[in-house]
Amino acid sequence: MKLFIGNLPYDVTEAEVLQLFSDFGEVVNTNLVIDHFSGRPKGFAFVEMSTRSEGHRAMETLNKQDYKNRQLVCNEAQPQKKGKKRR
Repeated sequence: MKLFIGNLPYDVTEAEVLQLFSDFGEVVNTNLVIDHFSGRPKGFAFVEMSTRSEGHRAMETLNKQDYKNRQLVCNEAQPQKKGKKRR
């Protein structure tokens, strides 16, 4: 199950995101989105959990929870729309 995590602190690392979600099960993949110009995180990431039950448990627990003075947004990721790519 792939999750969207929003409102992350701008100083968060991919290792911290991995640690946060590994408490709920096996993390298959993490993708912390980085700004190409500044090299800093944009404040959101995608995390893929090995099973739907682990993903749901992480989503229900972490959504609207405080993390480093920010309230996380955690939802199931929507499939990427086909069409024009942003530059």
